[in-house]
Amino acid sequence: MGTMPLHRVCGILVFLSVCLISFTPSCGGGNILVYPVDGSHWVNMKILLEELHARGHNITVIRASTSWYIPEKSPLYTSITIKMNEGLEDFFEVYLEEHMRAQREGASALTFFKLTKDFLSMISRAHSVSLQVFDDEKVIKTFMDSQYDLVLTDPAIAAGVVLAKYLKLPMVLNVRWITSGEGHFAIAPSPLSYIPVPGSGLTDKMNFIQRIKNIFFYSIVVFQQKFMVGPSYDAICDKYIKGGCDIISLLQEADIWLFRSDFVFDFPRPTMPNVIYIGGFQCKPAQPLPADLEDFVQSAGQHGVIIMTLGTLVNALPKEVADEIASVFAKMPQKVIWRHKGERPSTLGKNTLIVDWMPQKDLLGHPQTKVFVAHGGTNGVQEAIYYGVPVLGIPLFFDQYDNLLRLQERGAAKIIQLGDVSGHSFERGINEVLHQESYRQNMQRLSRLHRDQPMAPMDRAIYWVEYVMRHKGAPHLRTEAYKMPWYSYYCFDVLLLLLTATTVLLFSTLAVFRFLCCRGRRKTKTKQH
Repeated sequence: MGTMPLHRVCGILVFLSVCLISFTPSCGGGNILVYPVDGSHWVNMKILLEELHARGHNITVIRASTSWYIPEKSPLYTSITIKMNEGLEDFFEVYLEEHMRAQREGASALTFFKLTKDFLSMISRAHSVSLQVFDDEKVIKTFMDSQYDLVLTDPAIAAGVVLAKYLKLPMVLNVRWITSGEGHFAIAPSPLSYIPVPGSGLTDKMNFIQRIKNIFFYSIVVFQQKFMVGPSYDAICDKYIKGGCDIISLLQEADIWLFRSDFVFDFPRPTMPNVIYIGGFQCKPAQPLPADLEDFVQSAGQHGVIIMTLGTLVNALPKEVADEIASVFAKMPQKVIWRHKGERPSTLGKNTLIVDWMPQKDLLGHPQTKVFVAHGGTNGVQEAIYYGVPVLGIPLFFDQYDNLLRLQERGAAKIIQLGDVSGHSFERGINEVLHQESYRQNMQRLSRLHRDQPMAPMDRAIYWVEYVMRHKGAPHLRTEAYKMPWYSYYCFDVLLLLLTATTVLLFSTLAVFRFLCCRGRRKTKTKQH
């Protein structure tokens, strides 16, 4: 058989290339309206926006005039600033300090009740403040005239959810948390017998007493949604949405949920077809460290490096705790890199480098890093999984204990409560995670499981955002259960009908038997006469 001429080979290759391009789903640059949540949630949203921008999409971000982290000017997006009457940053900082002090000093139940009440009050105010976007008629008209393709929003503060409904636009949620807690509970069947409610500190293996505790925590979530969060949204829905609505139904109406979790991290549970798991989407191969930091890391030699950070919200631990931790680090042969912005610990050793900021992902991905001391935020936990670094966790508040508990259950982390942190407990904990090889082996097993996916989480996230734009929504993936009243959802109406029919049948049968018995007695008496 003769060889094919070069020009024919080239022609065939061009033809195949054209065919491949024609079969690839296309999505020209779309116009995306983004209503994010400030603080650490913005870190997640910004990473997603960077990728959307790189793929040619036009992005408009709604930000508050009192925003903490969302800049007004950015090469990624055009911003629309909403004038807000108040900011919550000062209140939040005071709350965090009081909460840590209460944990450390073993405060009474009354103190913790007051802190919880203050926190719920702050969250309720945050929801109300975010809804001030509807007060600016000029901005609302701008939204309506701008021909957006979809709304991308974080529903932890759900003004963006109401706005998407008002503008009649498809909606994608960048989510783990919603207005009343963890998102799964609003969209997927969630049997409380084996699905722990965040804040309960429980796993998916619960005994009878623990199930009672789980139901109690769920009742708190329902109470919070019904009486502290819901009324703010109900008022806006009644004013701007024809026929009214409630925020949970609007969440259930979302086209796609980009869920910042996966089942390497979370406990297995029922889910829905429009929930797309993107846990670890912010992770990518580590980049080289700055030269001075690389020199410090390499100077650790065979002992390696420990890194410690408590996230973006907490600048420093209470002074006595920081001093205890610093004294333990000072005795260790490892080098330590510690993000700490408070007063410099008096017991700091020469092996410890204090920094205002660290390239966390690049350090976690460095082969010299042995242990990650962390507070248990979702981002840090998922990055630790991706890079395979075991964790010593000091949870402070919110979902952090529950996040660390999932790693501890899998043998990849150890938890020390803030109130129990002392020089002795911290030294014992750090040495256990550092020297018991099972911690590293278990975390590296989780890392292998997490990385073994047919599509990277970020690619999956972008694909589904573009899918919604291509098809003007994804209603075929969405359950219609949210349109059903609660008694229909749980089939109480069917159960009531069956009980009624059974009762009628039973009483009818008894009536017939009674009639026949009475008739028989009357015949017997007649014969005797």
